Amino acid sequence: MDSTETSQTPGHQARSVGWIGLGSMGLAMAVNIQKHLVATGAPNLHYWNRTISKGQELAELGGIACENVADVPRSCAITFISVSDDQTLQSIVNEISTLGPLLEDKILVDTTTVHPSTTTSISTHLTSLGAVYIAAPVFGSTPVARAGQLLVAVAGDDEAIITISPLLQGVIARGVLRAGPDPAQALLLKTTSNMLTAGLTYLISEAHVLAEKTGLPSTVLESLIEQNLGSYAHGVSKRLTGGAYLPAAGVAPQSSLALGIKDVQHGVELASGVGMGLDVAGKYVGAAREAREWGEQRGRGLDSSAVYGVLRVRAGLGFENGVVRERDGGE
Repeated sequence: MDSTETSQTPGHQARSVGWIGLGSMGLAMAVNIQKHLVATGAPNLHYWNRTISKGQELAELGGIACENVADVPRSCAITFISVSDDQTLQSIVNEISTLGPLLEDKILVDTTTVHPSTTTSISTHLTSLGAVYIAAPVFGSTPVARAGQLLVAVAGDDEAIITISPLLQGVIARGVLRAGPDPAQALLLKTTSNMLTAGLTYLISEAHVLAEKTGLPSTVLESLIEQNLGSYAHGVSKRLTGGAYLPAAGVAPQSSLALGIKDVQHGVELASGVGMGLDVAGKYVGAAREAREWGEQRGRGLDSSAVYGVLRVRAGLGFENGVVRERDGGE
Protein backbone atom coordinates (compact mmCIF):
# COMPACT_ATOMS: atom_id res chain seq x y z
CA MET A 1 0.00 0.00 0.00
CA ASP A 2 1.28 3.46 -0.91
CA SER A 3 2.15 5.62 2.09
CA THR A 4 -0.37 8.22 0.94
CA GLU A 5 -3.26 5.77 1.00
CA THR A 6 -5.11 4.12 3.83
CA SER A 7 -7.68 1.36 3.90
CA GLN A 8 -11.23 2.64 4.26
CA THR A 9 -13.53 -0.29 3.55
CA PRO A 10 -12.84 -3.76 2.15
CA GLY A 11 -11.92 -3.45 -1.52
CA HIS A 12 -11.55 0.33 -1.34
CA GLN A 13 -8.69 2.63 -0.53
CA ALA A 14 -9.11 6.30 0.43
CA ARG A 15 -6.39 8.46 -0.99
CA SER A 16 -5.13 11.34 1.14
CA VAL A 17 -6.34 14.69 -0.10
CA GLY A 18 -4.82 18.17 0.11
CA TRP A 19 -5.97 21.70 -0.63
CA ILE A 20 -3.97 24.79 -1.65
CA GLY A 21 -5.66 28.21 -1.58
CA LEU A 22 -8.34 29.39 0.83
CA GLY A 23 -10.03 32.35 -0.78
CA SER A 24 -13.79 32.49 -0.29
CA MET A 25 -14.44 29.89 -3.01
CA GLY A 26 -11.49 27.71 -2.08
CA LEU A 27 -12.40 27.63 1.59
CA ALA A 28 -16.02 26.75 0.82
CA MET A 29 -14.98 23.82 -1.36
CA ALA A 30 -12.29 22.65 1.04
CA VAL A 31 -14.75 22.66 3.95
CA ASN A 32 -17.17 20.48 1.99
CA ILE A 33 -14.41 18.04 1.08
CA GLN A 34 -13.20 17.85 4.69
CA LYS A 35 -16.75 17.13 5.86
CA HIS A 36 -16.97 14.38 3.24
CA LEU A 37 -13.65 12.89 4.33
CA VAL A 38 -14.78 12.81 7.95
CA ALA A 39 -18.12 11.25 7.01
CA THR A 40 -16.44 8.49 4.99
CA GLY A 41 -13.68 7.74 7.49
CA ALA A 42 -10.95 8.95 5.11
CA PRO A 43 -7.77 10.77 6.18
CA ASN A 44 -8.23 14.42 7.12
CA LEU A 45 -7.56 17.12 4.56
CA HIS A 46 -4.11 18.71 4.50
CA TYR A 47 -4.25 22.39 3.59
CA TRP A 48 -2.09 25.43 2.98
CA ASN A 49 -2.75 29.12 2.43
CA ARG A 50 -0.40 32.10 2.50
CA THR A 51 -2.47 33.41 5.41
CA ILE A 52 -2.86 30.13 7.26
CA SER A 53 -5.33 31.56 9.77
CA LYS A 54 -7.94 31.53 6.99
CA GLY A 55 -8.03 27.78 7.51
CA GLN A 56 -9.38 28.03 11.06
CA GLU A 57 -12.72 26.56 10.02
CA LEU A 58 -10.93 23.60 8.46
CA ALA A 59 -8.80 23.11 11.55
CA GLU A 60 -11.91 23.00 13.70
CA LEU A 61 -13.24 20.22 11.45
CA GLY A 62 -10.04 18.22 11.77
CA GLY A 63 -8.08 19.57 8.81
CA ILE A 64 -4.29 19.56 9.06
CA ALA A 65 -2.41 22.77 8.30
CA CYS A 66 0.86 22.53 6.35
CA GLU A 67 3.74 24.92 6.92
CA ASN A 68 4.83 25.11 3.28
CA VAL A 69 2.86 24.84 0.06
CA ALA A 70 4.97 21.94 -1.21
CA ASP A 71 4.14 19.98 1.95
CA VAL A 72 0.62 19.43 0.62
CA PRO A 73 1.42 17.39 -2.50
CA ARG A 74 4.33 15.81 -0.65
CA SER A 75 1.85 14.42 1.89
CA CYS A 76 -1.13 13.77 -0.36
CA ALA A 77 -2.00 11.64 -3.38
CA ILE A 78 -4.54 14.20 -4.59
CA THR A 79 -4.05 17.95 -4.26
CA PHE A 80 -6.62 20.58 -5.22
CA ILE A 81 -5.45 24.09 -6.12
CA SER A 82 -7.75 27.11 -5.88
CA VAL A 83 -6.08 30.49 -6.30
CA SER A 84 -7.04 33.84 -7.79
CA ASP A 85 -5.25 34.28 -11.10
CA ASP A 86 -2.64 33.12 -13.61
CA GLN A 87 0.33 34.74 -11.87
CA THR A 88 -0.53 33.31 -8.46
CA LEU A 89 -1.07 29.86 -9.95
CA GLN A 90 2.30 29.98 -11.70
CA SER A 91 3.98 30.95 -8.42
CA ILE A 92 2.34 28.01 -6.64
CA VAL A 93 3.36 25.61 -9.40
CA ASN A 94 6.94 26.86 -9.22
CA GLU A 95 7.03 26.07 -5.51
CA ILE A 96 5.45 22.66 -5.97
CA SER A 97 7.91 21.84 -8.74
CA THR A 98 10.76 21.87 -6.25
CA LEU A 99 9.53 18.42 -5.17
CA GLY A 100 10.88 17.03 -8.45
CA PRO A 101 10.63 13.21 -8.52
CA LEU A 102 8.33 13.24 -5.47
CA LEU A 103 5.56 14.48 -7.77
CA GLU A 104 5.54 11.19 -9.65
CA ASP A 105 1.92 9.94 -10.03
CA LYS A 106 0.55 12.71 -7.81
CA ILE A 107 -2.81 14.03 -9.02
CA LEU A 108 -3.08 17.83 -9.09
CA VAL A 109 -6.61 19.17 -9.56
CA ASP A 110 -6.67 22.84 -10.52
CA THR A 111 -9.95 24.71 -9.97
CA THR A 112 -8.45 28.12 -10.78
CA THR A 113 -9.91 30.13 -13.67
CA VAL A 114 -6.97 31.08 -15.87
CA HIS A 115 -6.25 31.65 -19.55
CA PRO A 116 -6.32 28.33 -21.47
CA SER A 117 -2.73 28.94 -22.60
CA THR A 118 -1.69 29.12 -18.95
CA THR A 119 -3.34 25.75 -18.37
CA THR A 120 -1.50 24.24 -21.33
CA SER A 121 1.86 25.54 -20.11
CA ILE A 122 1.37 24.37 -16.55
CA SER A 123 -0.04 21.01 -17.58
CA THR A 124 2.93 20.36 -19.87
CA HIS A 125 5.39 21.32 -17.14
CA LEU A 126 3.83 19.24 -14.36
CA THR A 127 3.34 16.25 -16.63
CA SER A 128 7.06 16.39 -17.48
CA LEU A 129 7.71 15.93 -13.74
CA GLY A 130 5.52 12.83 -13.63
CA ALA A 131 2.48 14.45 -12.06
CA VAL A 132 -1.06 14.05 -13.40
CA TYR A 133 -2.76 17.40 -14.02
CA ILE A 134 -6.53 17.80 -14.13
CA ALA A 135 -8.13 21.14 -14.99
CA ALA A 136 -11.35 21.51 -13.00
CA PRO A 137 -12.68 25.09 -13.13
CA VAL A 138 -15.91 25.64 -11.24
CA PHE A 139 -19.05 27.58 -12.06
CA GLY A 140 -20.89 29.49 -9.34
CA SER A 141 -20.57 32.04 -6.55
CA THR A 142 -19.42 31.62 -2.95
CA PRO A 143 -22.91 30.88 -1.56
CA VAL A 144 -23.31 28.19 -4.22
CA ALA A 145 -19.92 26.76 -3.28
CA ARG A 146 -20.90 26.70 0.38
CA ALA A 147 -24.00 24.74 -0.53
CA GLY A 148 -21.93 22.22 -2.49
CA GLN A 149 -23.92 23.07 -5.61
CA LEU A 150 -21.24 24.24 -8.03
CA LEU A 151 -20.90 22.97 -11.57
CA VAL A 152 -17.42 21.73 -12.40
CA ALA A 153 -15.78 21.04 -15.76
CA VAL A 154 -12.98 18.49 -15.81
CA ALA A 155 -10.42 17.69 -18.49
CA GLY A 156 -7.32 15.55 -18.45
CA ASP A 157 -6.33 11.95 -17.85
CA ASP A 158 -9.45 9.76 -17.77
CA GLU A 159 -8.23 7.41 -15.03
CA ALA A 160 -7.33 10.32 -12.76
CA ILE A 161 -10.74 11.89 -13.34
CA ILE A 162 -12.38 8.63 -12.28
CA THR A 163 -10.20 8.66 -9.16
CA ILE A 164 -11.21 12.16 -8.10
CA SER A 165 -14.88 11.86 -9.07
CA PRO A 166 -16.05 10.85 -5.55
CA LEU A 167 -14.76 14.24 -4.34
CA LEU A 168 -16.69 16.20 -6.96
CA GLN A 169 -20.35 15.44 -7.59
CA GLY A 170 -22.33 15.36 -4.37
CA VAL A 171 -19.47 16.95 -2.42
CA ILE A 172 -18.52 20.26 -4.02
CA ALA A 173 -20.70 20.10 -7.14
CA ARG A 174 -24.21 19.34 -8.32
CA GLY A 175 -22.85 18.21 -11.67
CA VAL A 176 -19.65 17.44 -13.58
CA LEU A 177 -19.00 18.26 -17.24
CA ARG A 178 -16.38 16.15 -19.02
CA ALA A 179 -14.50 18.40 -21.44
CA GLY A 180 -12.07 15.85 -22.88
CA PRO A 181 -8.43 14.79 -22.47
CA ASP A 182 -6.86 18.23 -23.05
CA PRO A 183 -6.92 20.30 -19.81
CA ALA A 184 -7.17 23.54 -21.80
CA GLN A 185 -10.61 22.51 -23.06
CA ALA A 186 -12.06 22.88 -19.56
CA LEU A 187 -10.75 26.44 -19.42
CA LEU A 188 -12.13 27.22 -22.87
CA LEU A 189 -15.51 26.08 -21.59
CA LYS A 190 -15.16 28.17 -18.42
CA THR A 191 -14.10 31.22 -20.41
CA THR A 192 -17.14 30.84 -22.66
CA SER A 193 -19.35 30.49 -19.59
CA ASN A 194 -17.89 33.67 -18.11
CA MET A 195 -18.70 35.49 -21.33
CA LEU A 196 -22.30 34.26 -21.21
CA THR A 197 -22.71 35.24 -17.55
CA ALA A 198 -21.19 38.67 -18.16
CA GLY A 199 -23.51 39.29 -21.09
CA LEU A 200 -26.53 38.11 -19.12
CA THR A 201 -25.58 40.35 -16.20
CA TYR A 202 -25.16 43.35 -18.50
CA LEU A 203 -28.48 42.74 -20.26
CA ILE A 204 -30.47 42.15 -17.06
CA SER A 205 -28.89 45.27 -15.59
CA GLU A 206 -30.07 47.26 -18.60
CA ALA A 207 -33.55 45.80 -18.21
CA HIS A 208 -33.78 46.79 -14.56
CA VAL A 209 -32.51 50.31 -15.26
CA LEU A 210 -35.06 50.69 -18.04
CA ALA A 211 -37.79 49.42 -15.72
CA GLU A 212 -36.87 51.97 -13.05
CA LYS A 213 -36.69 54.82 -15.57
CA THR A 214 -40.10 53.98 -17.05
CA GLY A 215 -41.94 53.09 -13.86
CA LEU A 216 -42.20 49.32 -14.34
CA PRO A 217 -42.01 47.65 -10.89
CA SER A 218 -38.81 45.65 -10.51
CA THR A 219 -40.74 42.85 -8.82
CA VAL A 220 -42.83 42.37 -11.96
CA LEU A 221 -39.75 42.30 -14.18
CA GLU A 222 -38.01 39.91 -11.83
CA SER A 223 -41.01 37.57 -11.90
CA LEU A 224 -40.85 37.57 -15.69
CA ILE A 225 -37.12 36.81 -15.62
CA GLU A 226 -37.67 33.90 -13.25
CA GLN A 227 -40.57 32.37 -15.12
CA ASN A 228 -39.38 33.01 -18.66
CA LEU A 229 -35.58 32.84 -18.43
CA GLY A 230 -35.07 30.39 -15.58
CA SER A 231 -33.38 30.13 -12.21
CA TYR A 232 -29.90 31.20 -13.31
CA ALA A 233 -31.10 34.46 -14.82
CA HIS A 234 -33.30 34.97 -11.77
CA GLY A 235 -30.26 34.57 -9.53
CA VAL A 236 -28.42 37.25 -11.48
CA SER A 237 -31.44 39.54 -11.16
CA LYS A 238 -31.61 39.01 -7.40
CA ARG A 239 -27.97 40.06 -7.02
CA LEU A 240 -28.96 43.39 -8.52
CA THR A 241 -32.29 44.06 -6.87
CA GLY A 242 -31.17 42.66 -3.51
CA GLY A 243 -28.10 44.89 -3.37
CA ALA A 244 -25.42 42.16 -3.60
CA TYR A 245 -23.85 44.02 -6.52
CA LEU A 246 -22.65 46.57 -3.95
CA PRO A 247 -21.93 44.65 -0.73
CA ALA A 248 -22.23 46.42 2.60
CA ALA A 249 -18.97 47.84 3.94
CA GLY A 250 -16.80 45.01 5.24
CA VAL A 251 -18.84 42.28 3.52
CA ALA A 252 -17.11 40.15 0.91
CA PRO A 253 -18.71 40.01 -2.54
CA GLN A 254 -20.27 36.79 -3.77
CA SER A 255 -17.97 37.01 -6.78
CA SER A 256 -15.15 39.55 -6.96
CA LEU A 257 -15.38 42.33 -9.55
CA ALA A 258 -11.62 42.18 -10.12
CA LEU A 259 -11.83 38.48 -10.93
CA GLY A 260 -14.84 39.10 -13.14
CA ILE A 261 -12.85 41.58 -15.21
CA LYS A 262 -9.92 39.18 -15.43
CA ASP A 263 -12.07 36.22 -16.42
CA VAL A 264 -14.09 37.99 -19.12
CA GLN A 265 -10.99 39.70 -20.49
CA HIS A 266 -9.55 36.23 -21.11
CA GLY A 267 -12.47 35.61 -23.45
CA VAL A 268 -12.04 38.93 -25.21
CA GLU A 269 -8.36 38.13 -25.80
CA LEU A 270 -9.13 34.61 -27.03
CA ALA A 271 -11.66 35.95 -29.50
CA SER A 272 -9.23 38.58 -30.75
CA GLY A 273 -6.66 35.84 -31.31
CA VAL A 274 -8.97 34.04 -33.72
CA GLY A 275 -10.04 37.17 -35.54
CA MET A 276 -13.37 37.99 -33.93
CA GLY A 277 -14.75 40.41 -31.40
CA LEU A 278 -17.01 39.85 -28.41
CA ASP A 279 -19.15 42.95 -28.43
CA VAL A 280 -21.24 42.27 -25.33
CA ALA A 281 -18.30 40.90 -23.34
CA GLY A 282 -16.35 44.01 -24.28
CA LYS A 283 -19.17 46.23 -23.06
CA TYR A 284 -19.18 44.32 -19.78
CA VAL A 285 -15.43 44.79 -19.30
CA GLY A 286 -15.71 48.51 -19.98
CA ALA A 287 -18.54 48.98 -17.49
CA ALA A 288 -16.83 46.73 -14.94
CA ARG A 289 -13.69 48.87 -15.09
CA GLU A 290 -15.82 51.96 -14.46
CA ALA A 291 -17.37 50.20 -11.48
CA ARG A 292 -13.92 49.28 -10.17
CA GLU A 293 -12.90 52.93 -10.30
CA TRP A 294 -16.08 53.92 -8.44
CA GLY A 295 -15.34 51.38 -5.72
CA GLU A 296 -11.67 52.33 -5.41
CA GLN A 297 -12.57 55.99 -4.92
CA ARG A 298 -14.83 55.02 -2.03
CA GLY A 299 -12.87 52.13 -0.57
CA ARG A 300 -15.64 49.64 -1.37
CA GLY A 301 -15.26 46.07 -2.57
CA LEU A 302 -17.69 45.31 -5.40
CA ASP A 303 -19.34 42.22 -6.81
CA SER A 304 -18.85 41.17 -10.43
CA SER A 305 -22.46 42.28 -11.03
CA ALA A 306 -21.55 45.90 -10.15
CA VAL A 307 -21.91 46.88 -13.81
CA TYR A 308 -25.53 47.44 -12.75
CA GLY A 309 -24.42 50.45 -10.72
CA VAL A 310 -22.55 51.90 -13.68
CA LEU A 311 -25.54 51.49 -16.00
CA ARG A 312 -27.66 53.24 -13.38
CA VAL A 313 -25.25 56.17 -13.33
CA ARG A 314 -25.16 56.35 -17.12
CA ALA A 315 -28.96 56.57 -17.11
CA GLY A 316 -29.00 59.42 -14.61
CA LEU A 317 -29.69 57.31 -11.52
CA GLY A 318 -27.40 56.88 -8.52
CA PHE A 319 -24.97 53.96 -8.31
CA GLU A 320 -26.90 52.74 -5.25
CA ASN A 321 -30.44 51.47 -5.73
CA GLY A 322 -33.12 51.91 -3.08
CA VAL A 323 -32.32 48.64 -1.31
CA VAL A 324 -28.66 49.61 -0.93
CA ARG A 325 -29.48 53.12 0.27
CA GLU A 326 -31.87 51.77 2.90
CA ARG A 327 -29.40 49.07 3.98
CA ASP A 328 -26.54 51.54 4.31
CA GLY A 329 -28.56 54.14 6.13
CA GLY A 330 -29.11 56.47 3.22
CA GLU A 331 -25.42 56.98 2.45
